[in-house]
Amino acid sequence: MDSLRLAKGATLLAALALVASCGLPRSGPTRGEIFDGSVMREGDSFILVVDDRVNYIASVAPALGFGSGFLNAGVVGSDTINPGDVLGLTVWENVSDGLLVPTGQNATILDEVQVDGAGYIFVPYAGRILAAGNTPERIRQIITERLGDQTPDPQVQVRRLAGDGSTVSVVGSVGAQGVYPIERPTRTLSQMLAQAGGVAVEPEIARVTVTRGAHTGSVWFQDLYDSPGADIALRNGDRVIVEADTRSFTALGATGAQSRVPFASQKISAIEAIAQVGGLNPSQADPTGVFVFRNEPEEITEQLIGQDVTGTQRVVYVLDLTRPNGLFFARDFAIRDQDTVYVTEAPFVQFNKVIAAVTGSLGNVGTVANAASTVAGE
Repeated sequence: MDSLRLAKGATLLAALALVASCGLPRSGPTRGEIFDGSVMREGDSFILVVDDRVNYIASVAPALGFGSGFLNAGVVGSDTINPGDVLGLTVWENVSDGLLVPTGQNATILDEVQVDGAGYIFVPYAGRILAAGNTPERIRQIITERLGDQTPDPQVQVRRLAGDGSTVSVVGSVGAQGVYPIERPTRTLSQMLAQAGGVAVEPEIARVTVTRGAHTGSVWFQDLYDSPGADIALRNGDRVIVEADTRSFTALGATGAQSRVPFASQKISAIEAIAQVGGLNPSQADPTGVFVFRNEPEEITEQLIGQDVTGTQRVVYVLDLTRPNGLFFARDFAIRDQDTVYVTEAPFVQFNKVIAAVTGSLGNVGTVANAASTVAGE
């Protein structure tokens, strides 16, 4: 009997060793295997346990905003005429047989008088007049002076209509894409977006980009109202594009879901990232092994490790949720674009897989043996 038990025990141990050596399926590397990738061992990654100091350095994210060229540009004067603008003229004359006014009427209207590429307009009997750079009031004075030499006391009104002289193109996730003139109600970015029907995506993740010549700047839509300085003045030829936030992170391992996850807000903490994919898998996850993989720029890496490096470095952040204040550290750790959040399996999960595999294997062996005995007995 004892020899039979010893034989069964030896068989079980042999089966365990065989199954373990074969490599059972798993969701990714173990905690120990990740630590083996450290520069202190056989890898090329810097592995750092997250605390308040690490959070202070690593949570610095690239900020959106406009450069000085955008911020220092003053508001375009709505009364300044530019090439391509369209003017409306009305002329009154005090004689029955006027130069421009038809017989029996006291006024004539000249609609859609466009300023040519050189900045001039043509008015009958007044000739060619430089309009670009002048205000409607100054143009009125010039026309009145020239007509006054030919008809007594003419009265002139000059109106600036919506032309294509100073325009901005607005595209992307807005209510109405199009080309809009810069007028009194649309001289700043927020005013122009309102003219285009507002943003058509969630305001919290709406990103507004302005291109002016060779320069480009971006800002969050909400910042236009939270920070008045971000509401820049527009210039002729500006291109405005509104799009939803394109940032994302990847969740892998023992989480509720393994997928590429878009940012749902401007800032996401490690706790929020885990919650977005259904939290830790309660039957598999190791709360001491939550890792964030990231490529850090040179300047941030040097602050983290206290030594000089060259170029972008691989950094692995370790979040142990079982440590004192571990949840607070995870709550304060900011996830960045292209991060990989990986949760390791608890050690017993792999052990259970080995036992289950061995049990199944031994059961299959027993079934075969019983079948063979049955055949032999027949």
